[in-house]
Amino acid sequence: MNYRMETLALHAGLDGQADPPSRAIPVHRTTAYNFRDSEHAANLFALKELGYIYTRLQNPTQDALEQRMAALDGGVGALALASGTSAIFYAIINLARAGDEIVASRYLYGGTYTMFDAILPQYGITTRFVDPLNLDEVESAINEKTRAVFIETIGNPTLVVPDFEALSAIAHRHHVPLIADATFTTPFLFRPFDHGVDIAVYSLTKWIGGHGTGIGGIVVDSGKFDWTNEKFANFVEPDPGYHGLRFAHDLGPLGNLAYILRMRLIPLRNLGAAISPDNAWMFLQGIETLGLRMERHSENARAVARHLSEHKMVEWVAYPGLSGSGGAENAHRYLTKGSGGMVVFGIRGGREAGERFINSLELLSHVANVGDAKSLAIHPGSTTHSQLSDEQQREAQLPPELVRLSIGIEHIDDIIADIDRALAKAGA
Repeated sequence: MNYRMETLALHAGLDGQADPPSRAIPVHRTTAYNFRDSEHAANLFALKELGYIYTRLQNPTQDALEQRMAALDGGVGALALASGTSAIFYAIINLARAGDEIVASRYLYGGTYTMFDAILPQYGITTRFVDPLNLDEVESAINEKTRAVFIETIGNPTLVVPDFEALSAIAHRHHVPLIADATFTTPFLFRPFDHGVDIAVYSLTKWIGGHGTGIGGIVVDSGKFDWTNEKFANFVEPDPGYHGLRFAHDLGPLGNLAYILRMRLIPLRNLGAAISPDNAWMFLQGIETLGLRMERHSENARAVARHLSEHKMVEWVAYPGLSGSGGAENAHRYLTKGSGGMVVFGIRGGREAGERFINSLELLSHVANVGDAKSLAIHPGSTTHSQLSDEQQREAQLPPELVRLSIGIEHIDDIIADIDRALAKAGA
C-alpha cells in the first residue's frame, strides 16, 4: 500500500506483528542482544545475515526511526546518529579520503562551515565554497578531486533556496553525489530525492523532534547513486575491516544500500556517534505531528515576514518565497507546501539595536536552537556564527544587524505583539 506522508508519519517503522503486539513503538534500553548460537553470531559479524549485535550499531527503536524517515523521504535506508553535526561529518567521511575535495555552499550553518573550513582539512579533505545560486561558479569549482556537492535546502541563516535540479544535473554530469542538509524543510515541505538529491541529512533536534527535548541527526540514502566509479575508493577498494569486501560490488541484492550500509559498519561502528534509544523514541513522537506543525510554522512565519517588511524599525526581511529573498523563484518552484518557520531581518540601528531587541523579548526565547514548537530568537553574528571571521561573515551574507527568528506554533497575534514590543524598545 502506497500511503501518503501523513499516514507514514504515524505508521512507518511499526511492525504490527511484533511480540508483544504493542501499538506504540517501545524504547529498547539494552546495550546488547542474545545470539541464537555461535553460528548466528558469526554470521551477523560477517554480514551473512542482518540483525542486532550491539546498540552502538543498531537498536530496534532506532531502526523504527530510520525506517520512518526513509519512508518519508522515499529512500532505501537511513542511519540515525547522535547529532546533526555527526550526521554531516559521517556523510562526508563515508565517501571522501585525504586528498579529496568537497564543493559546498558558502551559506551554511556556522558549525558546518567550520567543520568544512577548519576541521576536515586537518584530515586532508578540503572544501571549495561557492554561491549555490551561481551555477557557473558551482560547476567551475568541481574537478577530478571532487567527491560531493553539499548544500542546505534553505540556507542557515540567510534562507537562500538553491535550484536543486540544476545543481543535481551539474553534480551528476561530473559523477559526484548531491548532498542536502534538509533540516529547515523536513520531508513535509520538500522531498529531496524527488528533485535530484542523492543523500539527505537532517538534524532531528529541530522540527522533526519539534520540542527541544533531544539531540540527534540522521542520514537518508536515496539508493540511486552509482558508487562503482573508481574515484570512490571507499566503495570500490577491498575493505580490510571486512575481509576485503568491496561495498560497491559485493553486496548482491543489497547493492543499493552500499552508502548507508558502509556508514553503519565503518564510521558508526568504529567512531561511535550512536543515538540513544530514548532520543530515538522522542523523535518518533515528534514525527507523528510533523505535518501539522510544519503547516503552522510556515503560516506563522509568513505572517511575521510580511509584518516585519512594513515595520519602520526593519531595514530588510528575508523569507523563502518573499520577493527579494535569495532564491525566491526557487522557493516558489520547490516549496509549494510552505516555506518553513525561519525569518531573518535587519534591524535599524545595527548590532546594538539587535541586542536591545533580543533582550526585550518576553514570549520568544533567546536560545541557540531552531525548529522548536516555541518561537525562538538569536543574533547569529555574535553566537551561532561567531567562529567565522568578519570577512567570512560578510561572504556568508551575515551583516551585523541580522536577527534570526524561528517562528513557533503559538497564536500569531501573540508572536507579533511580542516582536512589536521588542522592536519599540530597541528603537527607543
